[in-house]
Amino acid sequence: MHQQPSRRALLSMTHPNKELFFRQRALLRRTVPAGFPSPADDYIEQRISLDEHLIKRRESTFFMRVAGDSMQGLGIFDGDLLVVDRALSPTPGCVVIAVIDGEFTVKQLLYSPNGPILRAAHPDYPDTHIQPEQDFTIWGVVNWNVHKH
Repeated sequence: MHQQPSRRALLSMTHPNKELFFRQRALLRRTVPAGFPSPADDYIEQRISLDEHLIKRRESTFFMRVAGDSMQGLGIFDGDLLVVDRALSPTPGCVVIAVIDGEFTVKQLLYSPNGPILRAAHPDYPDTHIQPEQDFTIWGVVNWNVHKH
């Protein structure tokens, strides 16, 4: 059985105003199916800001860094940057940042007749069935995962 890491070890938070997404990047006119654009397309159509594409509600959106491998099955890896919106209502199956008895975790949210379940996306981690006596809060919903290839 794996012991849950501390809140500090699991996630670190920064507000979007202080992240690199605030900068604008070049957007090429053509789409690229699986390669590089043609040298003839070596001109820029417009500038693109990742803020415009990744953040709908600036006041309620935060970035959190992942530590650990419990969500690898959903493509969330150690060191990835999550874009989390605290204003969204969680739905079954979505990935959430939850707080259980004061500890942060990122998991997939499911529901059963007995209550909420937090599911890891890795076979080495068991489901966490939330008990009525536990202090449990959904802190935010993960909208995007920024992953380095």
